[in-house]
Amino acid sequence: MNGLELTVYGAEAVCASCVQAPSAKATAEWLAAALSRKFDGTISVRYIDVYKPETEEDQIYCTKILADDYFYPLVVACGKVLGEGFVTLKPIVDYLIENGMHLERTRK
Repeated sequence: MNGLELTVYGAEAVCASCVQAPSAKATAEWLAAALSRKFDGTISVRYIDVYKPETEEDQIYCTKILADDYFYPLVVACGKVLGEGFVTLKPIVDYLIENGMHLERTRK
C-alpha cells in the first residue's frame, strides 16, 4: 500500500474529559510527524473541527462527538476508530501495518 489517510476530529478547546491530553490539532500534527518518520509510505493526516465538517462521513463523526458518543481527539481511518481522548501511537501503527503500510528501514 502506498498511502493511507487518517482523520483527527476535534475542537480548539481540549475535551472536558481529557483535560491533560493535547488538543486535537496538536494530536494531528504529532501523528503526522511521528508516522512520517516511522513509515516509508504516504500517510496523510487531516484535521477536522467538529463544528466545520467537510464531508458526509465527517458530519457523522462530528455529530457523534457533539452527542458525547465519542471523546475528541478522535482518530479514524477507513471508517475504523483508532483512538479517542488520550490517543496513543501503538494501535494506529498496528492498524497501518495490518493494512499494508511498511515500516521504514533503519538508516545506518
